[in-house]
Amino acid sequence: MLDHMTFRVTDIARTKAFYTAALAPLGYSLCFEGNYGSNMLGFAYPAPSEPDGKKADVWFIDGPSPYGGPPATTGCHLAWRATTRAQVDAFYRAAMEAGGKDNGAPGLRPDYHAHYYGAFVIDPEGNNIEAVCHLPE
Repeated sequence: MLDHMTFRVTDIARTKAFYTAALAPLGYSLCFEGNYGSNMLGFAYPAPSEPDGKKADVWFIDGPSPYGGPPATTGCHLAWRATTRAQVDAFYRAAMEAGGKDNGAPGLRPDYHAHYYGAFVIDPEGNNIEAVCHLPE
């Protein structure tokens, strides 16, 4: 089970604006913004079982790693679980309005399974991001 993920970005302000908008329909909000040698952002969703009532599982850091590698995480696929199809639709609209590029409008993907309802957007760094609901309508 994954606890959290961190992605490197080239423009932390652009990332903040994009993900604040795109993840809001899924219940996420910006929970951390600071500089520890690099600018960092953390996004969390409400989680009553966590000590502070929220779970920060998506993090962004600007610039390249001091250990080498590319300056940004690109070409990844990130999928967030939605509890309703309406959340998937709202995620897609918000991400597109925030500057994302269409990579698959909201809809059923029966190739995956009968109730797979997802939407795909390319984020500012070139990652394929998705919101998906696995439940029947």
